[in-house]
Amino acid sequence: MSDLVDGNKPGSLTVVGTGITGAGQTTLEAIACIERAEIVFYSVIEPTTEYWLKGLNTNAHSFSGLYSETKDRRDTYDEMTDRLVSHVRQGARVCAVFYGHPGVFVEASHRAIEILRNEGYSASMMPGVSTDGCFYADLNVNPGQVGMQCFEATEFLLSKRRFDPTSGLLLWQVGVLGETTARRGVCRPERLAYLTETLKEHYPVTHEVVLYFATTFPGRPPFIQRLPLDDLPHASVVPLMTLYVPPLPPRPPVPEVLRWLEEP
Repeated sequence: MSDLVDGNKPGSLTVVGTGITGAGQTTLEAIACIERAEIVFYSVIEPTTEYWLKGLNTNAHSFSGLYSETKDRRDTYDEMTDRLVSHVRQGARVCAVFYGHPGVFVEASHRAIEILRNEGYSASMMPGVSTDGCFYADLNVNPGQVGMQCFEATEFLLSKRRFDPTSGLLLWQVGVLGETTARRGVCRPERLAYLTETLKEHYPVTHEVVLYFATTFPGRPPFIQRLPLDDLPHASVVPLMTLYVPPLPPRPPVPEVLRWLEEP
């Protein structure tokens, strides 16, 4: 079956993102989808964005009630998926709205789209502004220079991911290492210590790393903390933080490829 299904059944799903700062980073296309939908379900982190969404569509409902500090997040994602799929099956034109990019670390969006497409419904996703897009702007980092590797932090450790330390390294969700619930608070120091020891196999202890948190309010500065790698276990790392490990010096260029750049 094609990845893009127009669908000939009544009912559809369109998944959109609000970006990181809400209204200011939501695309015009996404706003139009929210306004036209018969029912909207959303998961955002900031009350102003929630208020704005309800102004765009009065039939907008939050997913927040599905979360609990003692509940496995995977169960919450399953319930989100079921809610979206069930309303589309009932013939509704549904818009699902998520913080940031709706396809970045949003399991429910991908699952719902896959299920509905397989059943012959129209299901699609619109791109949005994600944390990494804000990161490149806020830290003046160009991923096209030496490349950028991105991993979810727990999965990075769990699978002993191979990576190139001469390229940039972004570790997402470093503030919730090993957490399966919506537990709040700072990351456990012993888990940060384990991550640090893993990184020290590839970087010197004095190598500067960056803790980053994109601002959710227009006009406010992002959180940027630079520190030596060896100090990472003592840092206060909250759930939405991203860890950036800048690249080591590049390797010598391959002579044959270098000659290509010198050809007329």
